[in-house]
Amino acid sequence: MKNMLTCSLLLLLAPFWLSTSLALDQGTELETYLAGFDYAARKEMKINSPALIKGVIEGKVQLVDIRFREETAAWRMGFGLHIPLNELPARLKEIPKDKIIVTACPHKDRAILAMAYLREKGFSARYLEDGLVGLAEYLRGDLARDFFFKLAK
Repeated sequence: MKNMLTCSLLLLLAPFWLSTSLALDQGTELETYLAGFDYAARKEMKINSPALIKGVIEGKVQLVDIRFREETAAWRMGFGLHIPLNELPARLKEIPKDKIIVTACPHKDRAILAMAYLREKGFSARYLEDGLVGLAEYLRGDLARDFFFKLAK
């Protein structure tokens, strides 16, 4: 499953990387990134719900929910930006460049695509490793109350 997701990600994003001005024989940014990919890079591209919440409270992190409009109409987190994945290229100006951008969807598939795209565009981006479903599970009861109280300050 992970290999299939990785291959799908590379195939979907190939046109973005191949359209760069760098010649393939000189090495593209993606090729350079992949050649240096290690366990530290794997860890750095992810963030979990507790770290996301801490970063949002500190003003260092911006959540970007990349689900379709119909999905957020059904349920949403109550904070963060909502920019559907298919609208992301046209709406980059809405995303702050001075924060870590955390892309999220219910599980991870679209969030990984969005994270890779944003990195290609120069953003410091990660994806929410436990997804919005995990975030909803984490952020409830007292934690939800405390989080929104701290955001209101």
